[in-house]
Amino acid sequence: MSSFPKAAVAIALAVTTNWALAQSAGKYPGVGRAATPAEVAKWDIDVRPDFKGLPAGSGSVTEGQKVWETKCASCHGVFGESNEVFNPLIGGVSADDIQTGHVAKLRDPSYPGRTTLMKLATLSTLWDYIHRAMPWTQPKSLTVPEVYSVTAFLLNLSGIVPDDFTLSNQNIADVQQRMPNRNGMTTRHALWPGPEFGGPAEPDTHNTACMKNCAPAPKVVSFLPDFALNANGNLAQQNRLVGAQRGLDTSRPTARRGPSPHPPPK
Repeated sequence: MSSFPKAAVAIALAVTTNWALAQSAGKYPGVGRAATPAEVAKWDIDVRPDFKGLPAGSGSVTEGQKVWETKCASCHGVFGESNEVFNPLIGGVSADDIQTGHVAKLRDPSYPGRTTLMKLATLSTLWDYIHRAMPWTQPKSLTVPEVYSVTAFLLNLSGIVPDDFTLSNQNIADVQQRMPNRNGMTTRHALWPGPEFGGPAEPDTHNTACMKNCAPAPKVVSFLPDFALNANGNLAQQNRLVGAQRGLDTSRPTARRGPSPHPPPK
């Protein structure tokens, strides 16, 4: 009986190895293998502005408040007003903005800041970011219903949906039509929506590479003034001997390139 587990393991390893070799015998022989459909599905979670890729599900404002207070408020504030580290998510949006699709305070230089809901044009961006990146300490740990709920709660804080609202994949496109800055995003860059969705066929820039009589390419270098050389020891002796960074030999002023623009301190 003791030999049976060993035989089973050997067979499994042989099958896996043969499958991997078969997958890597294509364009790049011997380099990796093709991802399995299950592996691709784990990474293929982006949600486009037309909501392609959005998983089915729903979540209420009430449930979103519970998730928010336990997993989000410590960084973003109880009402999305943020704290000393992160920028505010909520604020600067009016009922008129929801009607027009343009946030008036974005053109008001006296307004103290720019919140996320002021700038956001596509609701899919909010849902997608929360899904893949939040909470900051445990990205991708929120369930699909929790993401719907938290998104609904943020929309409610901005007055976009009512207190008893439940956001779902069935009504999210309707909510998009109430985003305060939905008409504030330009599509003239030809990146999205693109010609297949009625967007511009060409980009808004037509730069060409210089082929002759070109200006010299700028060269950016850094250096230490004389009085700062070797102030903290020789930098060349404080770097690893691998990689591109070797460290400047600061034990000799001649190692620095060019004259120092900074006089020594008095």
